[in-house]
Amino acid sequence: MFKASRIILFLFLSGVALSSFAQAIHPDDFGERYTLKQVVVLSRHNIRSPLSGRHSALQRLTPHEWHQWSSAPSELSLRGGALETMMGQYFRKWLVSEGMMQENEIPAEGTMRFYANSKQRTIATAQYFSSGMLPVANIRIEHHCEMGKMDPVFNPQITDDNDDFKALAQQQIAAMGGKKGMAGIGEKMAGNYKLLERVLDMEQSRACLEGDTCHFRTDDAHVYLVKNREPGMGGSLRLACQAADALVLQYYEEPDALKAAFGDTLCWEDWERISAIKDWYVDVLFTAPVVARQVARPLLRTMLEELQNDGRKFTFLCGHDSNIGSVLAALETEDYSLPQTIEKKTPIGCKLVIEKWVDDEGKAFAALNLVYQSTEQLRNMALLDLENPPMVFPLSLKGLNANADGLYPFEAVLNRIDSVIKR
Repeated sequence: MFKASRIILFLFLSGVALSSFAQAIHPDDFGERYTLKQVVVLSRHNIRSPLSGRHSALQRLTPHEWHQWSSAPSELSLRGGALETMMGQYFRKWLVSEGMMQENEIPAEGTMRFYANSKQRTIATAQYFSSGMLPVANIRIEHHCEMGKMDPVFNPQITDDNDDFKALAQQQIAAMGGKKGMAGIGEKMAGNYKLLERVLDMEQSRACLEGDTCHFRTDDAHVYLVKNREPGMGGSLRLACQAADALVLQYYEEPDALKAAFGDTLCWEDWERISAIKDWYVDVLFTAPVVARQVARPLLRTMLEELQNDGRKFTFLCGHDSNIGSVLAALETEDYSLPQTIEKKTPIGCKLVIEKWVDDEGKAFAALNLVYQSTEQLRNMALLDLENPPMVFPLSLKGLNANADGLYPFEAVLNRIDSVIKR
């Protein structure tokens, strides 16, 4: 997949259609010089309905009717299930092409693991993915808590809220807004807020007419850090994130783009600006370095155990955007902005894929990629295979040197994960 990622990125930057490189997925002699030995995937769930129902706070923010979702609030939608099955089918084709599995493999016990947070949307995502990847194996999805409860491994919660930690965390979060701190973050979002207000027709909403709120403020966002709880936020950024999240999900589900935007004509850049509100929300809460290391530690410990399990060929861990965002921040990846998606950081259904490759001398290397369906693939429910792949974006780790093929020494990646856990 690594070689595909380099070509996909090159073709994107060159303006070449992705469908034109069917024969270039494994060019040159990469497959002769490296053998794929193991894959660990950390996935975000696929398309879900909004976290709150149509008649909750969401409905109060707009006079328009939201999409008629095929699932209950927060649960995986029918489209999300179908899209995740397609992604699983792509992984099957890829792993078969690399000789890591058979077309209709029934894996030997212990060679593959599918483990999800105990939420319907994550368990269902893992189930649909496994059905696409291993269609005759009848995979059981592992989860450890009562349905609807957060598994501690996937729960990005604060474990130590002493005064020094909170002071440093608030300092790092404020730094995201520049010299003006949290107010600077609000100012960065001012134009995005105005666009979202326009699409929602907030001035005609119940929230406005009843004297609650007609506009998203730029000066009221605040973060609170409490032990044994997820980082939390109050103020307009949180409220705007709820609306932006629902609107983006509606855009994925509703074929009519005009209807998806409540009758407003939006261009691609407009959808990017709406989605950016949600990206900022996740960044503020989960990617400050000291916060990321703390909330990602249980999941990184599990990922390290999987990568060190010599009997494991494939691992699928299914969680949330907060999990991927905090893990990438904790591992100190270089900043990035994903192409061909309106969600620039952790698109719906995206996967952090860590691949273990071994060269002909027996040396082990690692590649880190984000694999995701483009916005158009999501909206069009495009079938995926080696000729029509999802987007594959290579990630870079600060302070580590890759070889000429862009691969990191495997032990160096393990050491990076271990150092975060012990820090």
